Amino acid sequence: MAAPKPNVSSVDPVWTRICDEASDAIAAEPLMGGLIHSGILHHATFERALAYRISMKLASGEMSEQILREIADAAYVEDPSLGVAARADLAAVYERDPACHRLMQPLLYFKGYQAVQAYRLGHRLWQQGRRDLAYFVQMRVSEAFGVDIHPAARIGKGIMIDHAHSIVVGETAVVGDNVSMLHSVTLGGTGKADGDRHPKIEDGVLIGAGAKVLGNITIGHCSRIAAGSVVLMDVPPCKTVAGVPARIVGEAGCDQPSVSMDQILKSVPVDL
Repeated sequence: MAAPKPNVSSVDPVWTRICDEASDAIAAEPLMGGLIHSGILHHATFERALAYRISMKLASGEMSEQILREIADAAYVEDPSLGVAARADLAAVYERDPACHRLMQPLLYFKGYQAVQAYRLGHRLWQQGRRDLAYFVQMRVSEAFGVDIHPAARIGKGIMIDHAHSIVVGETAVVGDNVSMLHSVTLGGTGKADGDRHPKIEDGVLIGAGAKVLGNITIGHCSRIAAGSVVLMDVPPCKTVAGVPARIVGEAGCDQPSVSMDQILKSVPVDL
């Protein structure tokens, strides 16, 4: 028997597609029916489903799923930009990750996507002055997903974090739109100094696995950072850097490195 359709309150092509995928998934694997129904088909909107998923993942003996869900539901109602960003991130994962074949996958299964949405909730709480609750969300995101993003960090839309093991983003870091990063990336400081001390990543940047970007430096738009690099100086736009410490090794190779996800180095090294 086909899975029941949710009570969709308005036309939303993204949510309609996710619900169609969910119904097909249950038909193909009935044993997943309980999880998929509670995570998707039980909800009228994408935002309600996302609030439920985040609350389920972050709940603990110290903070119940119900309290977290109420907080998340209120945030999505009061700040529609959270839903806009969540949709942009969903599209980014679907377009850039070859392991993603359905829009429902990041919502249900991909911890990088879920961690970014939970960070966005914590960031809103931080902006509202609810600092202790924001720190709690940061702690639970780190514990649940292995992703440690300070709630004060500013992160744009269309973000894709692949695999998402050991991601660290510091308090004064800024990440632009349409940025992609792989596992074990650090956007960190260089010591104990207070103030503005973390990297500024401009739009369209691709950061390879294990890369460390340290200090209050700027990574220019549409640049590439090779896997394992340690970046300690500004990077001009549309360049590729690699090494320890990182040096310019050529042009970025395309208009949108974060979309193409091409990490192959082809050029001769040039000093920064």
